Order: sequence, then structure tokens, then C-alpha cells
Amino acid sequence: MKLLAISDTYIPADFMRDGLSGLRDLGIDVEVRHWGHDSLIDLQQDNLAIETGGSGAVELSETITQNLQPFDIVVVQFAPISRSFIEKAKNLKLIGVLRGGAENIDVEYATQREISVMNTPGRNARAVAECTIGMILAEVRNIARSHASLKSNSWQRSFPNSEAIPELCGKTVGLIGYGAVGHLVAGYLNAFESRIIAYDPYFAGDPGPVKLVSLEHLMKNSDIISIHARLTKESYHLIGEKELAMMKKNAVLVNTARSGLVDERALVRVLEEKMIAGAALDVFDEEPLPADHPFIRLENTTITAHLTGSTIDSFRNSPKMMAGHLRNCLTGCKNIPIINNIKSSLKAEQGRQ
Repeated sequence: MKLLAISDTYIPADFMRDGLSGLRDLGIDVEVRHWGHDSLIDLQQDNLAIETGGSGAVELSETITQNLQPFDIVVVQFAPISRSFIEKAKNLKLIGVLRGGAENIDVEYATQREISVMNTPGRNARAVAECTIGMILAEVRNIARSHASLKSNSWQRSFPNSEAIPELCGKTVGLIGYGAVGHLVAGYLNAFESRIIAYDPYFAGDPGPVKLVSLEHLMKNSDIISIHARLTKESYHLIGEKELAMMKKNAVLVNTARSGLVDERALVRVLEEKMIAGAALDVFDEEPLPADHPFIRLENTTITAHLTGSTIDSFRNSPKMMAGHLRNCLTGCKNIPIINNIKSSLKAEQGRQ
């Protein structure tokens, strides 16, 4: 059984090899090919093109797509697996993507070909959750703004929210999306003694310290709103002009998920008119952020360059998590994160488990 792993700038070849090496005892031979970029910015631009234009928006080089016929399994992080790729991989039975989403996979065509598509839920959840708390604190406590002013030799003590700088204790924080990231953020906020509410129409189970509410209730009653939902056709611009108008005047919006979840133009207007206190954003409709973008000149925003999920631990652990899912899949275990309901026909080779 042969597995092709396509590494990239974030998850290099040695991370792939190390993380997937434990599959040898199941009879899986791993080959790694690298999707190269000159910089992280170049990779992020390709990622954005794929997220907006689909898996066919960016083509892989011939060195990656040649001789795909022998492979039963393909594992990627950001590399696009398009219809043409799948057509060349005649024996492909399973695609593993080292992300929660699968925007870079032609899932529809894979399903037509009865190829299982498996994701890696929660693979960088802790990285995003930890950074989200940092983004909240940076915005409400003016950490980034104070740092920037001191670097410019200015001892600044007056900020847009100076009359009402809050503490997290006792404040209501609304989480839009209560999956792996939302759960971790809730745990951290619970330690701050915040009141936590969440909107997630897909959540089922025990919400723990969180009260599940409607989106309207959350928008109207939260002091801080943090977005952790998946971007789908249904959730595109989930937070638009109508929802933003519901927010408290002293509330803050935080987005470390996907820019498409928020109507960016509407958010700019709300911030310019100071209808809310501020926003902390790690994702944008256009990346890198243009030099003349309003977010750069606005005083009531904290902005970072799409970095919340980027930690050495999340990138190193992602192939290990996928190896665990593949092992469970090949040995007949349940609770496999297959996202297209195609059960894999692959089985571990006898005598090598």
C-alpha cells in the first residue's frame, strides 16, 4: 500500500516523514513530495486563491503530479487536490487533509469516485484558542497600541476605549461556533471568570460552562464576540450589517477563523462610525492586507497577519494525528473523521499490524 504525502512550507518534508512513519507496520510505504514556495506570503496567497476559487484555482507542478497511479492514499495540508489530480491517481481510495476544513480538496468529485475524504479536526485548535485569548486582551487592554506608540517614542496613555477599559472577569463573552477551538477558548475564559454564551446550531452534547443561545441574543448581549465557526456557503457573511448593528457600543469583535464569516465592508463602516468599541482580526478578504486598507489606519483595531494557527507544535503534530486516524481507519475502528460519508475499503496488511 502506497501513501503520497505532499509537504509545504508550514509542514516540511521531515515533519511529514516523522509523523507518518508509524504506519509502516500496517504495510504502508510513504513517499513525500514538496509543494514549494519562496515565502510564507506566497503560500498564503495560494491558500486564499484556493479558498475562494476552489481546488482547481492553483495548479501543482508536474514533479508533484507525475506517476500518481500507484498511490492508494494522499495526505496534504494546503496543497490542492483537484479533479485533474484525482483523475491521474487511478488507484486512489483515501484523501487525508491535515486541516479541519477541506477547501483545497474537490470533495464532490472524490465522492463521485467513491474516495474517502478524511480531515484532522482540532489539529491546531489549541494554537488558535491560545492566540484568541491574546487577541482579546491585546484589543481591550490596548497592548498592541501601547507597544506601537512606545516603539515610536511616544508615551501614550489615551486610547479609543480609555473611558471604559474592561476586565474579563464578569464580562459576557459570546462564542460563534462551539467546536474544538470554541471549547478551548471557553475553558480559558472560564478561568478568567467570564460569563460565556455560544451560538452553534450544529452542537449536540453537554455545553459545560457555556450557555447556548440564539445568534441574535449573543450579538445583543455580549461584551466580547469571538468567531470560531466553519466557513461554508450557509455561513458566508454570517455576521453582516444587521448583526453588527445589534452589538453593544462598548463591545469588541474578534475573528481568528475565516474572513468570509464577516462582511468586511460592513465591519469597516461600524468601526469608522464607532458603533462598537473595536475589533481584533487575524484574517482578511485580501491577504496580505493592502497598505491602504482602512483596518491599517483605524485606531480601534488590533490586526495580525493570519498567524493564530501557526505554531511549531500544531504543524509537527498534524501528521501524527492523521497517522492515528489512518491507523484506526485501516484496522476497522469507529469514529473516523470521514467528511463525505464514503467508507474506506483499505485494510491493514495481514501480519504487519
